[in-house]
Amino acid sequence: MPGRVNVPDIRLVQNNQFPKYSVTVDWALLPDGTLDDTQALATAVIVALGTNALASTDDILPDPDSTDRCGWWGDLDAELLWNGWPIGSKLWLLRRSKIDSAGSRRGSTMVMVENYIRQAIQPFVDRKICTGFDVWATRVSEQRIDALVRIYRGPAREIELRYAVLWDAMVE
Repeated sequence: MPGRVNVPDIRLVQNNQFPKYSVTVDWALLPDGTLDDTQALATAVIVALGTNALASTDDILPDPDSTDRCGWWGDLDAELLWNGWPIGSKLWLLRRSKIDSAGSRRGSTMVMVENYIRQAIQPFVDRKICTGFDVWATRVSEQRIDALVRIYRGPAREIELRYAVLWDAMVE
């Protein structure tokens, strides 16, 4: 149904606390035993940001010896089959990148993080599932950028999600 996130049957819970990063999946039930759909939009956004989007043919892949552009097989004909859209973010493309400043050849890694998050969330606005969103990225250490995503739902209270994006590569 356009403009509505389907009721979830599971809830994803993300733990960004170092050193035990995790995502757990569990049935979210109300006291009466029915499924809890109060976090449907937050869960959908977590899935969108935690799924690898298909890289464009001109994107630089993190592994120079690989031709795997990732993506999800369920995106094939998503619009035709379930009025959907390609799910995921291109954050995975930064997996082996160093954290660069705005003056580098590739540009600011923090700007790329913000842009990849925006691209993943924009379909929710386009389909009127939410009314808007803001994204802020902050470098908190040599190997970590945190992102704050605030999603607006008209008169309803906004949803705030925090993400830690970690790097294993060399830093500037």
